[in-house]
Amino acid sequence: MNIGTILIVDDDEDILTAGRLLLRRRFAEVVTCSNPEQVPALLAKRSFDAVLLDMNFGPGESTGAEGLAWLERILEVDPQVVVVMITAHGSVNTAVEAMKRGATDFIAKPWQNEKVVATVSAAVELRRSRAEASTLRQTNRVLLEEAVAGNDIISKSVEMDRVLAVVKRAGPTDANVLILGENGTGKELIARELHRASKRAGKVFLTVDMGSVSETLFESELFGHKKGAFTDANEDRLGRMQAANGGTLFLDEIGNLPLHLQAKLLRVLEQRSVTPVGSDESHEIDVRVIAATNVPPQQLKNPEHFRQDLLFRLNTVELTIPPLRDRKDDIVPVAEHYMAMYSRKYGGKSRCLSAAALEALRAYSWPGNVRSLRHAVERAVILADSETIEPRDLQLDYSAPAEEPRQTGSAPAILNLDRMERETIQKALRKHGFNISRTAGELGLTRASLYRRMEKHDL
Repeated sequence: MNIGTILIVDDDEDILTAGRLLLRRRFAEVVTCSNPEQVPALLAKRSFDAVLLDMNFGPGESTGAEGLAWLERILEVDPQVVVVMITAHGSVNTAVEAMKRGATDFIAKPWQNEKVVATVSAAVELRRSRAEASTLRQTNRVLLEEAVAGNDIISKSVEMDRVLAVVKRAGPTDANVLILGENGTGKELIARELHRASKRAGKVFLTVDMGSVSETLFESELFGHKKGAFTDANEDRLGRMQAANGGTLFLDEIGNLPLHLQAKLLRVLEQRSVTPVGSDESHEIDVRVIAATNVPPQQLKNPEHFRQDLLFRLNTVELTIPPLRDRKDDIVPVAEHYMAMYSRKYGGKSRCLSAAALEALRAYSWPGNVRSLRHAVERAVILADSETIEPRDLQLDYSAPAEEPRQTGSAPAILNLDRMERETIQKALRKHGFNISRTAGELGLTRASLYRRMEKHDL
């Protein structure tokens, strides 16, 4: 299907006829206009992908002044329109001046049909690229506003005040930041707050889950690839690092990255350039790196687990988010926030927490941190019989994590399947230092399945 709407503006009827006959076979619509005074009205009624504009109007005109004046008028009406000037061979200098003022290209008379078609095709493509870029910028702006509005950090504890003080100081800089903390403490939320406080706040914030990127596709995902670089590489692909250029790259679960891939990441961070798979050309990148992990600090400092040169590259600023059990002043405000949010989501009834429920929330250890608190509140909002949430509605699991003694014989002492599953997952997590990928591998689960079970058991 032919695409593109073209407007030709020229006082020579022969030029208008020739242009219309040539272009209408290749583009969706061609409109001609012999009087430039009519152009503003035409542009007000509809949008054109490309405008072919003569440099001179009226007998004896050869300075190009009229064409330049109408070029400015057209761009005032529609700054995104692509204007191609039509000029005589002797007016090339004037055409160059027009390009300085916003024209995209020029066509010399008498023209060559192939040249005209190629030039107009390029103009249409440019217009569509501009429109897509404009839409993308507007979408990003909306998404950014939504992220800013919906991800405020709720905190009243001294412990989180210390964390936020570091965010306030480090945010405006371009320093790399390493965020440590248990699962569910809000590491990504802190990373977004760092981005919000930076000079890159209007640019992209891109998250990469390092634990979910397969080893075989690591370079392709992060650095990109060229068409034909490997099987199934059917087109060029932009890597995550180039996609985040100018903004912030959040490398989540960095502690799960194998050593040999850590070396590749380190090289890119040191050189600040990436080379797509299958390409010999490197591309400079300008990204701020924020990384996060639930791996304990002592394990990160073990060279057998994590490259120390990469660690030094990542932890220019290092901050640790305390678990929820160590910042009890945050429990009730966070719970009330989610209570209001889920009350609106599920029917709009206003719910409140009883005094006993508030005490139960404060007393609970929250092994899954904010994530498990959020799920507990959501369940309560959905299942509670009244508008007042009681402790029973929260369904908190107070079962002891310690292993029960075994009875004689082959049967296990614990026969409750939920308890057995919970304790098996706990053992595997401790064994692998809470490395999600390795734990899931030993249990024969996918990472997503393990996360679902962890949420189910508030781990």
